[in-house]
Amino acid sequence: MKKKWAFLFDIFLTFFKIAPITFGGGYAMIPVIEREAVEKKEWLKQEEVTDLFALAGSIPGAIAINSATFIGYRIAGVAGAIAATIGVMIPTSAIVVCLSIFYLYFQDHPKVEAAFEGIRPAVVALIVFAAYKMRKGAVVDKTTFVVAALSVILLLFLHVHPVMMIALGAVAGILLISLKDKLGIETKVDDHKQNTDYFMGADI
Repeated sequence: MKKKWAFLFDIFLTFFKIAPITFGGGYAMIPVIEREAVEKKEWLKQEEVTDLFALAGSIPGAIAINSATFIGYRIAGVAGAIAATIGVMIPTSAIVVCLSIFYLYFQDHPKVEAAFEGIRPAVVALIVFAAYKMRKGAVVDKTTFVVAALSVILLLFLHVHPVMMIALGAVAGILLISLKDKLGIETKVDDHKQNTDYFMGADI
């Protein structure tokens, strides 16, 4: 029992520490979560993080909270989802309230405006870096590269809704796998995709 609570507290504390340092929303959290959950804690594989972020971005709600909930559930079930969600919400909510009050009184101050001028491009850099890291588990061959390239074109020039883009990607994946099977081309499926019912901490 103590081991279970210690593990849940570790999940809570991890997301509690992540939330305050990730300005720019959920997508800016990706490189930080990836470093904590994959590299430091070794809770998840890179491919799993990519899948969970794709899922978090395809449903209603803030991607930061959705991601925390999904990752928490993946590694420790319902209790892990609750711990991660609470962990990410407490500091975020407190910071939003404090910054809202601060911005209300100092929004026209030159130094505040200058600070935001620096924050915006830094956030863009974080998102680009996150995309670069996630491409390892997403773009694995020529077909997935083509899907990624076409997705960028559709988003940039046809302004396809992100949810629709994810749905189109899912359809493209199903069609490509079916076509490869018919042509006798071997499709590699990672072990974690085959054992979707398993999560760390399931036995605690």
